[in-house]
Amino acid sequence: MGIITVDTRDRKPIWEQLTDNIKLLILRGILGPDEQLPGVRTLAGELAINPNTIAKAYAELERQGIIYSIQGRGSFVCDNVEGLRGTQRNEAAEELREALKKAFDAGVSREDIIKMTEEIWRDKND
Repeated sequence: MGIITVDTRDRKPIWEQLTDNIKLLILRGILGPDEQLPGVRTLAGELAINPNTIAKAYAELERQGIIYSIQGRGSFVCDNVEGLRGTQRNEAAEELREALKKAFDAGVSREDIIKMTEEIWRDKND
């Protein structure tokens, strides 16, 4: 598959990196509803990581309702993209709320926050 990646130097556990990476691929439409994910052993071989790590990530994604498994066939993407998008949006809103509170506490003006936001948005979309 080649689109699922991990960074072994990242402090975040590999299974979390995998779950985040797969969620991002789903949100961006790279992985669609009912699309099959690579098998545990196949992905472990591609990424050179322990198959138990892949299994843990898949189990967490299944627990969250993002993928489903069919015995003997593999794991597939659920069609609940809007639910995932809503969850991600809520998490982003909470993180933004915290960042704005820090900026406010640091004395950053509303105008500067708007400028920073526009710069970040522009850089991310270029």
